[in-house]
Amino acid sequence: MISVHESEKLSSDQVQRFLLASAEVRFEANQRAQVYAWVEQVLRQHEYVRQGRRARGLLRRYIGKMTGLSRAQITRLSGRYLATGWVACETNRRHRFARRYTQADIELLAQVEKAHDTLSGPATRRILEREFHEYGKLEFERLASISNGHLYNLRHTPRYRQRLSHYEKTRLTAVSLSERRKPDPQGKPEYLRIDTVHQGDSTNANLVYHINAVDEVTGRLWQPCPASPKPIWSQCWSPFWPSSPFRIHGFHSDNGSEFINQTVAKLLNKLMIEQTKSRPRHSNDNGLAETKNGAIIRKRMGWGYIEATQADRIHQFYTAYLNPYLNYHRPCAQADVETDSKERTIRHYQTPLETLLALPQPQQYLRSGLSLSTLERIAKTMSDTEAAQRMQQAKRRLFSQFKTA
Repeated sequence: MISVHESEKLSSDQVQRFLLASAEVRFEANQRAQVYAWVEQVLRQHEYVRQGRRARGLLRRYIGKMTGLSRAQITRLSGRYLATGWVACETNRRHRFARRYTQADIELLAQVEKAHDTLSGPATRRILEREFHEYGKLEFERLASISNGHLYNLRHTPRYRQRLSHYEKTRLTAVSLSERRKPDPQGKPEYLRIDTVHQGDSTNANLVYHINAVDEVTGRLWQPCPASPKPIWSQCWSPFWPSSPFRIHGFHSDNGSEFINQTVAKLLNKLMIEQTKSRPRHSNDNGLAETKNGAIIRKRMGWGYIEATQADRIHQFYTAYLNPYLNYHRPCAQADVETDSKERTIRHYQTPLETLLALPQPQQYLRSGLSLSTLERIAKTMSDTEAAQRMQQAKRRLFSQFKTA
């Protein structure tokens, strides 16, 4: 910011020489009030009223050079000076209706509302009328004739909210299905955390929905992929349970209607599986599945829209490539945290299979017909990097099919 002192005191010859010397220089002013005050000083110093046409044009060019104002604006300011003898900022105040109800009226209304536990607008108006006409309380004179619409306007004013703040806690929905509590697997890999992820715009019903099922202890994942949330259980869960290596004992989800409904409850009761749902204000109840939504599904599949017709291809990609890579070759952080001799936090990273093998007597958690040697043989068929490269190649083929479909 450059300040030019006494620039308004230059003579006409000095102004002309300045304009010739600063032809390539451009000035710009920021503060409007100071600019207008400087313009007024220049016009008064050079006696703009008495100057001829040529001198006035020279002064207007000088003012435009020093302030950066447009030619039309300078013409308006000089015309204002000729008419009134001054140049000042004009503040245009919008037309406002006269205020009828004072702050005291708003506080009085809040007092009445608090006493009557905030009735409806017409009922409150009737009370205000009775207070003035029947009981003769003069402080209700203006409020006695208030309209219903303006009554609600006063309820939204800051003063009313300060005087009457009424809050209610969130009411729990009375749903008898499942139990609202955090699951307690007690170190057993038989309890699932489950959530759904929609692929694309949620307003479009014709899209793919991913089901993210995570074992709480081992971190093993399954991602069945139905076409829409309604046929989840008929299209997806029938092949899902046989693919699980464990005898599922627990099923925990949020309070979404795709999980908390009669169909799911009957299915879980038939399989003798315990169903629980998240508690209010306990975001960690299903936090394990929420983290996998971003770290696994969103990272691989993105956020873009995918039509429901591609659900079968995605399901084949999950079962043949992604799930084996996640469960046998991708290390993930474990919940147990240790501290070394220097009090440094050590978090163990291992694959879900390694976590299962580290449990005491892991064979007892597997379903009948499945052995640990079978799982180890599957894990040793290829290295971790080879499995990752195989999964990435399959992913590229999958997305190329989306473009040609």
